[in-house]
Amino acid sequence: MQTYNLPDVGEGLTEAEIVQWHVKPGDAVAVNDVVAEIETAKSLVELPSPFAGTVSELLVDEGETVAVGTPILAVSAETGQPAQAAPAPQAPAAPAEPAADAGGSVLVGYGTGGEVQTRRRKAPREKTVTDTVGVVAKPPIRKLARDLGIELSEVTATGPAGDVTRDDVLRHAEQAKVFRNLETPQWPEERERRMPAPPRSVPPRPADDRYEAIPVKGVRKATANAMVGSAYTAPHVSVWTDVNASRTMEFVQRLKQQPQFADVRISPLLVFAKALLWAVQRTPEINSAWIDTEDGGAEIQVRGYVNLGIAAATPRGLLVPNIKEAHAMSMRELAVALQNLTQTAREGRTRPEDQQGGTITITNIGVFGMDAATPIINPGEAGIVAMGAIRQKPWVVEGEVRPAWVTTVSGSFDHRIVDGDKISRFIADIAAVLEEPALLLD
Repeated sequence: MQTYNLPDVGEGLTEAEIVQWHVKPGDAVAVNDVVAEIETAKSLVELPSPFAGTVSELLVDEGETVAVGTPILAVSAETGQPAQAAPAPQAPAAPAEPAADAGGSVLVGYGTGGEVQTRRRKAPREKTVTDTVGVVAKPPIRKLARDLGIELSEVTATGPAGDVTRDDVLRHAEQAKVFRNLETPQWPEERERRMPAPPRSVPPRPADDRYEAIPVKGVRKATANAMVGSAYTAPHVSVWTDVNASRTMEFVQRLKQQPQFADVRISPLLVFAKALLWAVQRTPEINSAWIDTEDGGAEIQVRGYVNLGIAAATPRGLLVPNIKEAHAMSMRELAVALQNLTQTAREGRTRPEDQQGGTITITNIGVFGMDAATPIINPGEAGIVAMGAIRQKPWVVEGEVRPAWVTTVSGSFDHRIVDGDKISRFIADIAAVLEEPALLLD
């Protein structure tokens, strides 16, 4: 048994990939018969057999990269015939190099004329996408190109030695993917055509108990339709700002100590609602609605009153009941109205009329631990304002970092009705009251 080790093909390289075997176990080979093709970082090379005999075993798989000197082929010698040295394979433009042992890592040189002499010729193999003699690329890069179906000669090389890099191959593959199989369509002969709406497909309902099917009806259906209608009708724009609400927290504590508030729940939401009503007085356009007229036009309806909506998460789903004539209420009246609205919603006793006629809405996302939002405007209104969680955070006061109760005022507005300057002023006014509740005394 004789073993053929991967030879040094004279390129100064230390490894090569077995691209294709030309023999299989049981095949008879003669000296100089091509047994395999290997690929180095510089070229494809045919390996001639240094032995005559029968192939016993292929010791390396196609596509595998191995070091020079690794056993790659086992051959049973023909009876009565000693092993013969064979000419070495040679890469293009590489000089022949002699070697001491046919079974070692370097083979005997070519001989006269530098041609490989064989007693049996293989049929020429069809050119593949990686037959790119003269392209400088390492074996792993060549294998990547072959796996991706890329002709290396078409890849722009950016390596420091003019070699093709992995990034070069991947970039070429991405570009090829973009432009592959693209055809320029022809313009249709008709100028206009109608396309029927695709049928609404109903996905099959799961058969096992890992899923729960919740029918979309009632409040959920109404909410979904309203939100979709608002999102796709009114062009939303959202803004937000952080606020030092420390004085608001102090103000809430003082209100709780007042006898007239003894039987009423007081929270920062009360001050937030009062701040919003104060800001509406300064920017009335926020409290408006976009009205489509019968003649196909539109008008903006500015309301001189505020029905203040409060988004509430209830067992029935999202409800937005509103406090009628909230602008005319005192601090205590507004506190009582907020308490009744919240309790009624939680108990599921909100009446339909309490959810109609709202002019602007507050959503208190702070109760869920959220800081800011880009909420969807309630249909028929021009704005919705979100109150974020109030947390203690570092805050710079007169050049010094101090702990402060900080919240975020955010909101979404109908940009058809309100321009950016008025939106910004409105949010800034709410923030100003939260920073200094004494403004409510004006």
